[in-house]
Amino acid sequence: MENKKTKITVLYVDDEENNLVSFKATFRFKYKVLTAISGSEAIEIVKKNHVDIIVTDQRMPGMTGVQFLEEIIKINPEPMRILLTGYTDMAAVIDAVNKGKIFHYLNKPWSEEELDETINRAYDIYSERKNLLETYSKLEVSNEQLEFLLRQKLLS
Repeated sequence: MENKKTKITVLYVDDEENNLVSFKATFRFKYKVLTAISGSEAIEIVKKNHVDIIVTDQRMPGMTGVQFLEEIIKINPEPMRILLTGYTDMAAVIDAVNKGKIFHYLNKPWSEEELDETINRAYDIYSERKNLLETYSKLEVSNEQLEFLLRQKLLS
């Protein structure tokens, strides 16, 4: 993290205010931390802010973590997604993988070291994916230019 120019932006979503305060206190110096107490509040934050990593609780009133992540994918599929739950609900985990397209699943209460490591691994993949997309885009432009030159050569 020290060699990265900007802080990773992490959105933490949990319906328990104590967990939001604890997460922010633990990671505020290392990451740019955004917090939301509900899925609907978090959706508004994602619409208005750049977010690299989303960490969400599964069991929340109104909208589960998986439902929230499904909505996020429609708005912005780029952020890496991590699901937390205090319950060993395999159906929720399966839904999170299949519908919420999560990067990783962790049990609550979370361990600072494990969550930190997971956020950093997620960010490494996020960064690599962005680099690959940029490279692919540049290759597409080069390919179009080469096709144009080839057509010109064939016509002359």
